[in-house]
Amino acid sequence: MVSPLPKDPTLDEVRAFLAPNIAAQAAFDGWNEKAVLAAAELAGVDADLARLSFNDGPVDMIDAWFQSIDMRMAEMLPQDKLDRMKIRERIAALVEARLEILEPDREGLRRAQAILAAPPHLRKAAKLGWRVADRMWRLAGDTATDYNHYTKRTLLSAVYGSTLSVFLDDESDDFQNTRAFLARRIENVMQFEKVKAKLTNPGGERFSMARFVGRLRYRGT
Repeated sequence: MVSPLPKDPTLDEVRAFLAPNIAAQAAFDGWNEKAVLAAAELAGVDADLARLSFNDGPVDMIDAWFQSIDMRMAEMLPQDKLDRMKIRERIAALVEARLEILEPDREGLRRAQAILAAPPHLRKAAKLGWRVADRMWRLAGDTATDYNHYTKRTLLSAVYGSTLSVFLDDESDDFQNTRAFLARRIENVMQFEKVKAKLTNPGGERFSMARFVGRLRYRGT
């Protein structure tokens, strides 16, 4: 739940407050100043203050929205609740919480992904994907600081990105197709120990991270 805006808010507070509303407006107006002003008007926020808070373009707006999703995800799944789950259940629950938050704004998400897929924004898109994966793993209790830290986040970023692609076009009841796809991809992630064994076994088959990530994106079984 978005916290009320203080009487004399900082720009960061305005961004956090308006970001979900901008996502809703982006479905109609796109990720632009028009969406910012429409969201500000609906929320009773000064137009100039809203414009100043989002003066770095559409990617900045999308970034703020994703951060608001991170906050809501953590609120939906407090640590004591996650602690009662197995690791694969934690990851699945965190991804599904994000999908639940995103569900009302699928068109805004579709437009956001189109923007992030543009060549000038690919580096930023990769950073945002990494940040999402990092926050999910941290909430899940991961404390790895070695090679595992990077591979876990690379794999989860691929899982989350491919799941979003299915989610955007899923018309099944309660997004059952997306849930089934996610369950299969989570199973892939949980094969990480086997993958690590191949990496650390000099006499074993050479492991390709690019090939493995590619398999995670496959929509089949």
